Amino acid sequence: MPTALITGATAGIGAAFARLLAGEGFDLVLVARDAERLEGVAAELRVSAGVAVDVLPADLVDDGQRRHVELRLADTARPVDVLVNNAGIPAEDGFLTSGVDSEERLLRLNVLAVLRLTKAGVAGMVLRRHGVVVNVSSVAGFLPTGTYSASKAWVTSFTESLAVELTGTGVRTVALCPGFVRTEFHARAGMDVSMIPRGFWLDADDVAAAGWRAVASGRVVVVPSRRYAVVVTAMRCLPTSLLFRVARATRARRG
Repeated sequence: MPTALITGATAGIGAAFARLLAGEGFDLVLVARDAERLEGVAAELRVSAGVAVDVLPADLVDDGQRRHVELRLADTARPVDVLVNNAGIPAEDGFLTSGVDSEERLLRLNVLAVLRLTKAGVAGMVLRRHGVVVNVSSVAGFLPTGTYSASKAWVTSFTESLAVELTGTGVRTVALCPGFVRTEFHARAGMDVSMIPRGFWLDADDVAAAGWRAVASGRVVVVPSRRYAVVVTAMRCLPTSLLFRVARATRARRG
């Protein structure tokens, strides 16, 4: 059976990808920090989907723990066919008021881990002439609103550049750029999202499905939902001065 490795797999979009790919017949390698919770998700999928599920507890911010995941991705005896880089964290505060350690932690997870895991997995995919890398980005990457947005802008740009470099290799890449998704992400960050209109909330399973459809269609950047697609198209067309005004207004509403 083909194998998929998914980071941040215990909840939200990562868990949705685990359910989706298990249903497609993929064996799974699930990565997250919470070993007990990770094993609970794995046990459920083994029963519901009848696939093999390995767990690999790791904090991807830590070099040593991340290295274990890199070695698993590079293991030619147990090839990984699909890599889903989903793990990520938001900024705790604005750049001027946050601690430098928290800013670095964000970049180590949202950027460095994506780079290193992709590097570890994609070489074997190219040799085998098939494979998929899905990098979970965000619509925030299209708006200048802090280090989190900058990290997601990098993820999208990195994925696009990688797609160009991988042309003709049989390996496909997708940058999945959702807006607000009903997950634990915002609560864990202590973010007040009470002002977000109901129509702007997305379902994690729908987001994962959109990302997987993009793999089949050959799209490199996908923004789930027409509403967000319109928003992103508008942001890409705005003059820089106006985009900055939108970003400042967004930050002001957050307090």
